[in-house]
Amino acid sequence: MIMRKWVTALALAGTAAPLALAAAPAQAQQAPAKLAVEMQYFTLDNGLRVVLAKDNLSPTVTVGVYYGIGFRIEPRERTGFAHLFEHLLFQGSKNAPKGVHIGTVTNAGGILNGSTRYDFTNYFQVVPSSALERMLWLEADRMASPVINDEVLKNQQGVVGNEVKVNVLNQPYSTWPWIDLPMLANTNWYNSHNFYGELKEIEAATVADAKQFFDSFYKPSNAVLVVAGDIDYAATRAMVEKYYGWMPKAAPVKLPDISEPRQTAEKFRARTDALAPKPGWAAGYHVPARGTPEWYAMGLIDQMLVKGQDSRLYRKLVAETGIAGEVGGGINFPLGNMFNYQGPMLWSFNFTHDANRSRDEIKGAVDAVIEDLRTTKVSAAELARAKTKMRSSLYSTIDGTGRIGLIDLLAVHALFDNDPGKVNTLEDGFAKVTPELIQKTAQEYLRPTNRSIYVIDPGAAQPAPAAQQGGK
Repeated sequence: MIMRKWVTALALAGTAAPLALAAAPAQAQQAPAKLAVEMQYFTLDNGLRVVLAKDNLSPTVTVGVYYGIGFRIEPRERTGFAHLFEHLLFQGSKNAPKGVHIGTVTNAGGILNGSTRYDFTNYFQVVPSSALERMLWLEADRMASPVINDEVLKNQQGVVGNEVKVNVLNQPYSTWPWIDLPMLANTNWYNSHNFYGELKEIEAATVADAKQFFDSFYKPSNAVLVVAGDIDYAATRAMVEKYYGWMPKAAPVKLPDISEPRQTAEKFRARTDALAPKPGWAAGYHVPARGTPEWYAMGLIDQMLVKGQDSRLYRKLVAETGIAGEVGGGINFPLGNMFNYQGPMLWSFNFTHDANRSRDEIKGAVDAVIEDLRTTKVSAAELARAKTKMRSSLYSTIDGTGRIGLIDLLAVHALFDNDPGKVNTLEDGFAKVTPELIQKTAQEYLRPTNRSIYVIDPGAAQPAPAAQQGGK
């Protein structure tokens, strides 16, 4: 996946998440247990939000720091800057020169990583619990005083520039659809620019730009610290206050307007990709605001339409017609999930297909599936199956290796909602969705005028016949 720099050492055994299940009453044995993640949540005087989640499943801890700055709000004429800055913070800090942070983690037998997403940049490490204090000190030093100078900047401009060349420019399909589709569907620059970065803009970034970016966004009041695993609550809180509490409180972050107007006409774009071996077809729809009843319904619609071999689009496009060999998609796909963003977002899906399948045929097959969901109420059985699939997906995320999925959910709910406890209410939100709400949501958000279609023509292929060139 893009924007990931895995640094691994010895594999950590048994790093299951602190997943607690509330016991069901004796008279309701058939009812599934409910998610109940144990946690403590508090805020330091400087505004740093802290989530602690204790379990004793293995003698390891996961430490994550999430900053409220993603590529969506990077500076104009500095596309790719948020990702570039993420790289800079792996280059050492005032008291931990380059290599010390990574070496400390790997020497302890741990793993670490960082990533840039729409609305946050995060750094995390999974280590033996005996290394917790060292991790808190290292992350605090990085938060307070990273090394930002001309040598570091030039070095990482070269690294990121090479990433763009290798991961994007010289790859089949390149920016399709994960960058192309949002750029087509959205109208606000913050949502519609090339967030991986234009090479000339990455190369034009200055040390002054980097220091201003750090001063604007990398501050305790714009961050969440999550510590999960084999911890003692009181001792961990004391360490957090020791290493982070001294940092001064800073001015609130000023965020731009990232809103999107309601889309009222279908959009279509096609381009030729000289490296693509097969044509590609992708569609994106704007989704309801995060946390609303319709958003929960859209999550279940995603399960019904594109998740798994029982999904409607898979059955139509793969099993029945053979148009595609597989279909992928989701909300915030492929850069995250439906929980870890804050702002306008797309539900999208995409696939490649043989050159002998026309755009009209493909669009007709897709429309048949989408319109059936919009016009016919789903059965109780299909809705129940979607809820079961969603619940399984949620538990799989939380119970993943190294507690990484768990700290992500806790961090984003603290960062965006000031309430990591919302993790324990997600199941209830999906449980309340009815067939009527599914249909209401589909009618508004899956309408053709809310859709953007982006297709790829392989460079070696002949153009499609004139009657098939349009998106209609």
